[in-house]
Amino acid sequence: MKYLILIPDGMADRPLDMFGGMTPMEKANKPAMDALAARSLCGTVSNVPDGMVPESDTANLAILSYDPREFSKGRSPLEAMSLGLSMDPDDTAIRCNIVTLSGDSSDKYSERTMIDHSADEISTEEADELVKALNEALPMEGRVLHTGVSYRHCLIWKNANDKYPFMRPHDILGQVIGEHLPSADNGGEEFLRFMEEGAKILDHHPVNEARRARGLKPANSPWLWSPGKKPALPSFSEKWGISAAIVSAVDLIKGIGVCAGCDVIDVEGATGNFNTNYSGKAQAAIDAFEKNDLVYIHVEAPDECGHRGEPDVKVASIEKIDAEILTPVWEYLKGCGEDYKIMVLPDHPTPIETRTHAMEPVPFFIYDSREDRSGVDVFTEKTCSGCDTYISDGSTLMDLVIEK
Repeated sequence: MKYLILIPDGMADRPLDMFGGMTPMEKANKPAMDALAARSLCGTVSNVPDGMVPESDTANLAILSYDPREFSKGRSPLEAMSLGLSMDPDDTAIRCNIVTLSGDSSDKYSERTMIDHSADEISTEEADELVKALNEALPMEGRVLHTGVSYRHCLIWKNANDKYPFMRPHDILGQVIGEHLPSADNGGEEFLRFMEEGAKILDHHPVNEARRARGLKPANSPWLWSPGKKPALPSFSEKWGISAAIVSAVDLIKGIGVCAGCDVIDVEGATGNFNTNYSGKAQAAIDAFEKNDLVYIHVEAPDECGHRGEPDVKVASIEKIDAEILTPVWEYLKGCGEDYKIMVLPDHPTPIETRTHAMEPVPFFIYDSREDRSGVDVFTEKTCSGCDTYISDGSTLMDLVIEK
């Protein structure tokens, strides 16, 4: 038996006036998803437990059958594992976005506005120059910033508070940052100092001057969030008795794979945004099936489109996932000579109207090549919410997929 799990991150949404009351899933032309959903077990699932933040680490841990209430330590330690960083017990990993704030370093830091949590999805090469500048200008024993992908980087800080309640930058787009900054009242002085001093260093860095000259937003401040200690997950293969591979451009998802003992596959040209190598991910998955029973493909593009408030691009990303990933991998599975199952679902919604993650249940379908079921005509939030199946605990969803 082969298993394909496809996660279009943040694909679920809410009705939009500009689409005549349709969601991006309803607007998108996605013949493969719709054809499979028509013959599948369909329903909705809550991947994020009540009281937890609807982040991708929480949701993807649940989909992979790890209860986030037990195993979630924050996204940053998982990203650290993906980057191959070693962590001692007294180390804290902290996500460091390189963001765009309004104005420049002559303005009072607390009065600036969060313009873009991704700095126009800055290239990794440019970001690496800025990371090096921050490390050189702000040296501190036991603290090192490591380059990740695009705007996503990882700060390893010895003896730092791994429970500090940072604000997520994509939750405050368009807002003045003052009330969302680390506070001296609860031990955030060093965190705030790093962000304020870092903004002074980055503001007129040659990378940012060149970006301004090209009409791009400057990556003019570090922003810290999501701290955590070194994670530990039980082996996925030992838990389920099958081999598994992870295909993703995002360090967080790769880190989950590393910690779970999965085969983690890098795809050249995979970016974590709309302009990614969709067909390369499909081929990587097909190749991975040669030695793995289960392949988990994660595609960040719809989530980034939601954060950026780009409805038309979000629709296009769904269509590309359907045409360039799901369709060819499904064709491979049909000809592989084995029975197979396909599950498709977003990890969480990322509504265009809010530009951040939401807690609503997400639609899913599970197709079994051995039997046709009566599913839904089109794969959407509305059709799946009308089905009888609702899974309240996403960490149990895999029980419906994998046969022991």
